[in-house]
Amino acid sequence: MNSAAIYAGTFDPITKGHLDVVGRAAHIFDRLVLAVAGYSRKTPLFSQEERMEMARDSVRVFDNVEVDIFNGLLVEYARSMKINVVIRGLRAFSDFEFEFQMALTNRKLAPDIETLFLMPNEDYSYVSSSTVREVAELGGHVEDFVPESVQRALQSKFGIHA
Repeated sequence: MNSAAIYAGTFDPITKGHLDVVGRAAHIFDRLVLAVAGYSRKTPLFSQEERMEMARDSVRVFDNVEVDIFNGLLVEYARSMKINVVIRGLRAFSDFEFEFQMALTNRKLAPDIETLFLMPNEDYSYVSSSTVREVAELGGHVEDFVPESVQRALQSKFGIHA
């Protein structure tokens, strides 16, 4: 069976927690599309192209993972890709309410598309992109939270010299 899934997010920036979920999903599915969202209620630190480039660099170790950009509704993007499984990461109980609401909304919009929740390793259950951005902006070390290329991008963005 040729199975596929989409793991979508803003990935601003992509973290080791995201990559842990990518690895878990890549193990389950034959093909995984890491979809970098353009629209966000938040103002991203990195452009969509920068986020896509960091994601590409970070997932290159996985043979069955590709990176793409999407704008608009995730379920419409999934349909356009002919993929009927969406991966969502759950770090902590605090994520559940939002993710549950989104999954039910997506189910109402597209009953043919399933949402699968994956939890990252507990080592990454507290890591969020917003926390990583804040630590980096204040000059803290982020190497435990993000790949090296992302760490360099954060240092460059905030004018920090290693």
